[in-house]
Amino acid sequence: MKVAIIHDWLTGMRGGERVLEALCELYPEANLYTLIHGRDRLSGIIEGMRIRTSFLQGFPGVMKHYRYYLALFPSAIEQFDLRDHDLIISSSHCVAKGIVPMPESLHISYCHTPMRYVWDMQFDYFKSSWNPLKNLLASTLANYLRNWDVSSSQRVDEFIANSRYVQQRIKKYYRRESTVIHPPVNCDFFQLPQKKAREEEYYLAVTALVPYKRLDLAVEAFNRLGKTFLIVGDGPGLNELKRKARGNVEFLGWQSDEKVRDYLQGCRALVFPGKEDFGISPVEAQACGKPVIAFGRGGVLETVRPFPQEMPTGVFFEEPTPDSLIQAVELFERNRNRFDPQAIRENALPFDRERFREKIRSFVEEKYGAFRAR
Repeated sequence: MKVAIIHDWLTGMRGGERVLEALCELYPEANLYTLIHGRDRLSGIIEGMRIRTSFLQGFPGVMKHYRYYLALFPSAIEQFDLRDHDLIISSSHCVAKGIVPMPESLHISYCHTPMRYVWDMQFDYFKSSWNPLKNLLASTLANYLRNWDVSSSQRVDEFIANSRYVQQRIKKYYRRESTVIHPPVNCDFFQLPQKKAREEEYYLAVTALVPYKRLDLAVEAFNRLGKTFLIVGDGPGLNELKRKARGNVEFLGWQSDEKVRDYLQGCRALVFPGKEDFGISPVEAQACGKPVIAFGRGGVLETVRPFPQEMPTGVFFEEPTPDSLIQAVELFERNRNRFDPQAIRENALPFDRERFREKIRSFVEEKYGAFRAR
């Protein structure tokens, strides 16, 4: 069985790349196809694969400004020649699921989300302008991408959703059924501190600095709270966030997995202010025994047990506003003794990556066997 794995782009290690890493472990002989590849930005497991890139790889400034080439993504993903492959697994949050498979190939798509740029977050990414021509071009592009996104979903034989929230969105936009298999977290790596860390005097965010992550909301809240707030991550929103932040908010940039683990183990709580399709960092924090303060929408509803439930693992805030987040932080502070690190960690264990590999392996074997028996 010759296997191809398709991933949107390889520019750093985030949640989608954790899924990809596990797929590469399952199918180390597979060919890995992607739009662009930034070398030395990924784990050794991914870098060790046979990686093939699209024509976008040689475009000027593509590593830093790849989002500006969005209109070319469908054509770039469709140019891959997959005629010799029996099994195609796409890891897709943008266009990876839109490859063109042969009739004799089984295409399974692990869907992190339908393309958020043109669905529920269209007005975040295609903001209106004073220029009517620019508005027309943006609207035309969004319409083209929506149509392509729906039509290309029919090239998928089986969908896997990374959460029940994404399962609903696949049904809404693609009119397709899917099976939920939550993303993997390395619970052997993210563990309770071996010894008591220094006093947990800081709150932490680990995230890409892009608009929908709502770090602007968290920065404003901690400006007013005056509590130490550390942000691990990088992205196009960095400079704007720095301009808004006061001295108690510190930007640490990209950090190694080991450093992220250290920061998680030493924090008071992880802050997760955006609405995510799943959200791996809240599970990593819980694996380290740390509670999560999160906006109570999206994937965290499936991974965090909120106060005042028995054995809580976090606190939700209900409105996407600084005031609501401030109230959640203050509620957490008043009830810190209700959060037991061991119970918090146990809530993360069902998401361990070994369970993920077992579920993916079983799903693929079942679907591939049925496909060949037709």
